[in-house]
Amino acid sequence: MSEIFNWNARIYYEDTDAGGIVFYANYLKFFERARTEWLRAAGVSQQQMSQEHQLMFVVKSTAVEYHSPARLDDELRLTVVVEKLGRASVQFIQEAWCGERLLTTGKIKVGCVGVESLRPAPIPGVILASISV
Repeated sequence: MSEIFNWNARIYYEDTDAGGIVFYANYLKFFERARTEWLRAAGVSQQQMSQEHQLMFVVKSTAVEYHSPARLDDELRLTVVVEKLGRASVQFIQEAWCGERLLTTGKIKVGCVGVESLRPAPIPGVILASISV
C-alpha cells in the first residue's frame, strides 16, 4: 500500500443541504467509503473478515475540521493515511479535496471488535500485514 491512498467521489443532489452545499455530516460518509476502498485495495474484505474471523471494524472517535464547502457536481479526492496502527485499532488522517482546495480534514479512529460481543479484539495478523504501512 502506498502511504497516501486516494479515492474520488462525485457530489450528488442528495449530498447537499438547502443552501446547495454538502451537508457537513456527509463528509463522514465519504471518509467511510474511502477507508472501505483503502481496505479493498489492500486485499481486505470486511465481509470476509466478519465471516472468517467474526470481527469487524467500528468507528470509535472522529474529529472533523471544515475548511471550504463542496457543491453539487464537484468531484472530490478523498485521502486516507494511517497515522497510528495499534493491536486492536487504527487511527487515520483523512482529507477531502476539490482540485487544489482542501475542504475537510478528519482524524478517525476505528477499533476491531467481535461481531457478537462488540468487545475489542486484536486485528488478525494476516490483516495487519495487509494494512501495515
